[in-house]
Amino acid sequence: MFENIKIIKKFDPAAKSYLEIVLCYPGLHALWLHKFAHLLYKLRLPIIPRLVNYISRFLTGIDIHPGAKIAPGVFIDHGSGVVIGETAIVGSGSLIFQGVTLGGTGKESGKRHPTIGKNVVIGAGAKVLGNITVEDHVRVGAGSVVMRNVPAGCTVVGIPGKVVKAGDIASDSVEQMLEHNQMPDPIAKVFSVLLEKVETQQQLINKLYEKQQLLEKSSIDAPEDDRFIQEFIHGDGI
Repeated sequence: MFENIKIIKKFDPAAKSYLEIVLCYPGLHALWLHKFAHLLYKLRLPIIPRLVNYISRFLTGIDIHPGAKIAPGVFIDHGSGVVIGETAIVGSGSLIFQGVTLGGTGKESGKRHPTIGKNVVIGAGAKVLGNITVEDHVRVGAGSVVMRNVPAGCTVVGIPGKVVKAGDIASDSVEQMLEHNQMPDPIAKVFSVLLEKVETQQQLINKLYEKQQLLEKSSIDAPEDDRFIQEFIHGDGI
């Protein structure tokens, strides 16, 4: 309980006091209610855990299935629209923004939701789907859709999500976790490479054109040179 308060104070510069965090953070309230619902779920009580989940969703806008396993020290920032499925697992120190879905991909039974490692950042609106593992210190860009395992320390962006950067886990800090403007743009990189290739090809075409012009000029001058040589050999003009 107190670890969740500490992590909010650590990550959110808008948190002015511990009292404000306790009274005004729906992500914290959702996690507290989930802890109670998860306890009832493990006791195999019918209906009541889902009822607690329903009340929590009504109050906070965050839908966490009672069966989900969430470690202490997780921060759900803003939280509106966050959905966490029944078999999802979230590691400590992770930061989840609004609109995130940790969901399944079908009606399969058993483990069907993602496992999120420690100190993972999942940007606003991102979807992490299926029985996959997102390892420690991963950053998932806002709006990304991740459907495959992600190695530790990587940055994932896009639809479908692609690893665009392999980070140094040792240097992963709070500042780096919060710097969403530092996310690489793979589309911009592709266009940059394509423009560079087009420029190079244009230079080659210009050189080939110049050579062709020289060859054409030489072919025009050649008959006159041949006539002069023939006249000289046969004694014309001497």
